[in-house]
Amino acid sequence: MRRVLALIRKEFLQLRRDRRLLPILFVAPVLQLTLLGYAATTDLRDVPIVVCDLAGCPASRDLVAAITASGDFRVRAWVEAPAAIDAYLDRGRAELAVILPADFGRRLAAGQSAAVQVLVDGTRVNAGLALSQLSGAVAHHAGRLVQQRVARSGSHQPVPSVSVVCRVWYNPELSSRNFMVPGVLALVLMVVTTVVTSMAVVRERETGTIEQIIVSPLRPVHLIAGKLVPYALIGLLEIVLVLTVAWWWFRVPLRGSLSLLVVLSALFMLNAQGLGLLISTVSHTQQQAMMTAVFFVILPMMLLSGFAFPIENMPPAVQQVTYLLPLRYYLIIVRGIFLKGVGWAELWPQAVALLGFGTGILGLAVARFRKRLG
Repeated sequence: MRRVLALIRKEFLQLRRDRRLLPILFVAPVLQLTLLGYAATTDLRDVPIVVCDLAGCPASRDLVAAITASGDFRVRAWVEAPAAIDAYLDRGRAELAVILPADFGRRLAAGQSAAVQVLVDGTRVNAGLALSQLSGAVAHHAGRLVQQRVARSGSHQPVPSVSVVCRVWYNPELSSRNFMVPGVLALVLMVVTTVVTSMAVVRERETGTIEQIIVSPLRPVHLIAGKLVPYALIGLLEIVLVLTVAWWWFRVPLRGSLSLLVVLSALFMLNAQGLGLLISTVSHTQQQAMMTAVFFVILPMMLLSGFAFPIENMPPAVQQVTYLLPLRYYLIIVRGIFLKGVGWAELWPQAVALLGFGTGILGLAVARFRKRLG
């Protein structure tokens, strides 16, 4: 038993001396639990909507107030014509659009039925739930109108009714496959590029060949380029592979430009490879590199980027953090090109963000890597 206790003591001493493993064992679980507690929710909260009120009457304003009263929806903008709605749904600035016809108030006053058109962005995680909640709010408001009319005039008078005419854009069947497969493309590209890049560089140090490379005529910039370019090409092959499977097997439509998708994917790989190289500068073994990439990069990005959980449902402080995640911008790009068919005019803000973050991350990683080589 004394031998076993001595071995146990030896293992704890090794754990205490490995300062890079302790954060993975104790900080990562707390970080993941915190992120899951705040981000992993599909409840509706502050879903942005755009309203086109052609009636401009008290009845139409009362209906909009009833929709937003619960806090599930907030009016992002009021537009004067239905054509102005396209810009909000195409750019992802609103998830739903409510159009109130010009005769809305007159028909309700006459005790007739009035229709409200609702346009839904089918590329959103909670599109079906948002539509159901909004329809329920309209039905509840219509029930109140009936009660008020009966209480005021009696049941012998015609009572008004409000119906919802729904149209789902970009993903008419609300197919989760059409929504998830483009997201999986982004996830696969991030995982492969980040993890493989970080492990490839650490492998040289772990096997002892990094010293041979340092004394060779290669300059640090040559070594960095030689390590990054092959995995960038592998990432491009992954894009082709996933696109082929998505289109041929899952029948997910690609409505936008394939060339634009490839170019913007290259920008995203700039971020992923920069993160991989940065991880390699703080890791001594491939195991450390893989665990650091998974626990501190991949999982937080999956939870906070909008891949599976709506960003609008997260607390305001967490929503601000999501602006620092490259995967957030790339998900908007890949889903927009696949399902919406949008182009450079709508996606240039995301492209600029990826270029800025990628340049900064890769520059910091290269600087740290050159310092390690020196």
